[in-house]
Amino acid sequence: MVKARIIPCLLLRDGGLIKTEKFKNEKYVGDPINAVKIFNDKEVDELIFLDIDASKERRGPDLELLKDLASECFMPFAYGGGINNVNQIEELLKIGIEKIIINSASFVSTTLIEESVKEFGSSTIVSAIDVKRNIWGKQQVYNHVIKKTIDLNPLELAKKYCELGVGEIFLNSVDLDGTMQGYDLNFIKSISDAIPAPLIACGGASSVSNLHEALKCGASAVAAGSLFVFQGPHKAVLISYPIN
Repeated sequence: MVKARIIPCLLLRDGGLIKTEKFKNEKYVGDPINAVKIFNDKEVDELIFLDIDASKERRGPDLELLKDLASECFMPFAYGGGINNVNQIEELLKIGIEKIIINSASFVSTTLIEESVKEFGSSTIVSAIDVKRNIWGKQQVYNHVIKKTIDLNPLELAKKYCELGVGEIFLNSVDLDGTMQGYDLNFIKSISDAIPAPLIACGGASSVSNLHEALKCGASAVAAGSLFVFQGPHKAVLISYPIN
């Protein structure tokens, strides 16, 4: 049985780390290289880095920065942001990144996923799905590039990605991002119960016990940002990994 993973999810902007709340209200939280060194010392299970501006700015991954990060990482390292062709994926894998997260590029066409799975194997490719509730409370897929929900059902999209052979689904809640109000456990369970691929749940983690609640609901891994970079009621920046 695969070990459940607890993963810090770190957001990149202009070479630095930021943290968002509901995909807005960005706050600078430090240097990514320093963060990697701290997480190395904490012996974290895995790291996720997401460049939140790459796709919006229609540019590719910052290979120089990612090369530096990969050289410092002692743990498996996943990356997403600005990926739209297999050549980019090949370059990322060459510099030491182990998993590739594909999000908005899949809305236009699933060709990239199909080609990537065929070329690099299922275990390398992760499909990300951002979700946000509409005014009636229904979860919809959210496109972070245009900052709007789109007419796609998250469960149906997750099933489609699984049929295409992706190794994991990364499910991220826009409404709970950075709030530390707790995962949407019922929604996590509804997705994890219905798909064959492992699910990484992200968005809203409030405590270590909440991480384990999400795992009990069927997530194979849990990711969090604020829980690992903020401390106290005023959210002072203090990178930690209160798991061990």
